[in-house]
Amino acid sequence: MPNIAIYSQKNGDEIQAYLHQFILELEKRENVQIFLHEKILENSNLSGKYQIFSDKNSLEKCEIDYFFSFGGDGTILSALTLIQDLEIPVVGVNMGRLGFLANFSKEEIFDNIDKIFAGETHISQRSVIEVKTAENRIDFPYALNDVVITRQETTSMITVEAEINGKFLSMFWGDGLIVATPSGSTAYSLSCGGPIIEPENDNFSLTPIAPHNLNMRPIILKDNVEIKLKVSSRLPLYSLGLDSRLYHMNEEDELILKKADFSLNLIFPKNVSFYETLRQKLLWGNDKRN
Repeated sequence: MPNIAIYSQKNGDEIQAYLHQFILELEKRENVQIFLHEKILENSNLSGKYQIFSDKNSLEKCEIDYFFSFGGDGTILSALTLIQDLEIPVVGVNMGRLGFLANFSKEEIFDNIDKIFAGETHISQRSVIEVKTAENRIDFPYALNDVVITRQETTSMITVEAEINGKFLSMFWGDGLIVATPSGSTAYSLSCGGPIIEPENDNFSLTPIAPHNLNMRPIILKDNVEIKLKVSSRLPLYSLGLDSRLYHMNEEDELILKKADFSLNLIFPKNVSFYETLRQKLLWGNDKRN
C-alpha cells in the first residue's frame, strides 16, 4: 500500500473534521502510511502518530506515492512549491468553488480512493513556466498557471516589451501582461479575454491586461520558445505574480520565461473529460432564458 501525503491551506473545525474522516477511511486499508503537512497538525487535534512534512526535502524523504490536496485550485498552486520536480501525482479534492485543477469533489473522493491506488485514473502532465532574472531574485521561480506583470503604486499604464526567441514581438501598453500555461488559460487569462487551451497542449498564451491599443489581442505560442520581457513605467517598479505569489520588481529587472524541465502530474477520474469540465464549470450550453 502507498505512502500518502495530505495537504491543505484551509483552517477551521469543518475542514479538520473532514480531514479526520478522510484519514479514518484511509486507515481501513492495510499498510497505508499517512504523512501530514505541518500546518494541519498545528491546527488540529490529530494525534502525534502521523509523520509530518514541511518542504520539498522532507517530502522527498517520505517517498510519497500520492499527494492529496484539499482545497481549491489555489491549494494545488501552493502544493507546487512543495512538490517541485519530485513528480509525485497530485489528487486535487475541491473544497472550494470553481476549480479546474482540483477535480474530485469532497463527496466522491471516498469512492475513488481504491481506484486511485489501483491506477484506474488518468494522469495529466501539466507544463510549468520557469522565470529567470539577472540576479535570481525569485526564491521559487516557477508557475503552474501563469506569470503576471502588473503596474505597482501607480494608476498609469505600463509598457511591456516582448521578444520571442530574440525577435521583437510587440510593445504591450496597458495594465500589464499575462503569460499563461494551458492550465492557466482558464484562470486570470480567461477573465482578460484570453483563449482556452486544452490542458496538455504544448503552448503558452500572452494575454494583455486592459490594453490601451484596442486592436491588441492575445497570442498563442509554442511552449518551446524563450520569452523575454522588459517593463517600463512612470515609476521604476512593477509587480510580478507567479501563480499566487507576488514579487516587487525594479524596472531594470528583465525577465526570461521558458518551459520548465519538469511538470506537475495531476490525477483525474478516467470518466471525466476536459470538455465536460468546461460545460459544467462555465455553464456552456445551459439556456438560462426561461
